[in-house]
Amino acid sequence: MKIPLAQPDLTWLERKAVLDVLESTFLSLGPKVPEFERAMAQYIGVKHAIAVNSGTSGLHLIVRALGIGRNDEVITTPFSFISSANCVLMESARPVFVDIDPETYNIDPDKVEAAITPRTKAILGVDVFGRCAEWDRIGEIARRRGLAVIEDSCEAIGAEAFGKMAGSFGDAGCLAFYPNKQMTTGEGGMILTDRDDVAALCRSMRNQGRDEGQGWLEHARLGFNYRLSDIHCALGLAQLSRIEDLLAKRAAVADLYRERLGHLDTLLLPVTPRQGRLSWFVYVVRLADRFTRADRDCILLALRENGIGCNKYFAPIHLQPFYVELFGFKPGDFPVTEHICERTIALPFFTTITPDQVAQVADCLTQAICTTERRQ
Repeated sequence: MKIPLAQPDLTWLERKAVLDVLESTFLSLGPKVPEFERAMAQYIGVKHAIAVNSGTSGLHLIVRALGIGRNDEVITTPFSFISSANCVLMESARPVFVDIDPETYNIDPDKVEAAITPRTKAILGVDVFGRCAEWDRIGEIARRRGLAVIEDSCEAIGAEAFGKMAGSFGDAGCLAFYPNKQMTTGEGGMILTDRDDVAALCRSMRNQGRDEGQGWLEHARLGFNYRLSDIHCALGLAQLSRIEDLLAKRAAVADLYRERLGHLDTLLLPVTPRQGRLSWFVYVVRLADRFTRADRDCILLALRENGIGCNKYFAPIHLQPFYVELFGFKPGDFPVTEHICERTIALPFFTTITPDQVAQVADCLTQAICTTERRQ
């Protein structure tokens, strides 16, 4: 692609940090892991941060640490990356989907209460595209009904709402650092919590079930190799030291797209929160209701043929083949999610994209939309 969908922002600072680790004797289980954890806990404003090898691993450990298991239910959203539902299945529990708010794309709190059953153990919300969910309302429901709250902030580092940072609202939250995220460790994630018991269990389970102070061949419980290496953590520390600059650059790119595309009545652009801060993860536009999924797919094809990276964001989780097979979901079960998923387009979005490249994307998208309209 002449203009990729995403790419990381790496400088000499990140390269030096990684080289310093390579020149040391600690490639894993060394000092950079707790250093990264302390820095992240301070940035987010939580008591504990536990580094893991992916956001998916972090969510899995949270579900397990909260004691969620077979025959339990967790209320969550069908509009997300699949990990936010798969982490429930990993413990033989059942994800119970509720539909989303059509403006924010986050889980709709008005629909949560009706989905609660005697088997419900937690609400797992997602800060979709870097926008905090309505954690005040979700938290109130959870407290009243005796449920845990899990915050999937894998797309939202640096987002803020109600005077708090994304990842700090629930019993536990999770960040992710894949290369398309606001900051990257290559692969990696971070569990966030104020609960000592959850933190201790997650630390043990990420390291093959070893408790702190135990020997290498002593295992207190079933665990996993979900550790993050010192190489990754050194990269993360360098990125975290630049996080506010990275977020500002991404916000500036979003402004460029708004200037170029804001006049089109064929598109719904991302809406910024009325309070707090959106942490720009992707730039997803939505075609007007008169367009179909086939129209959207034609526009995606036109962009790709012109060397422009793009994608649909997201595909409904409940209509993934193995979810249909397991649970019998069908089109129409979550109409808001399905309606939006059929019309979304993620455009190239990264800190180093140039104004000229944004203009190229906007012009190509506009032309593709006009061509599609003429065919209607």
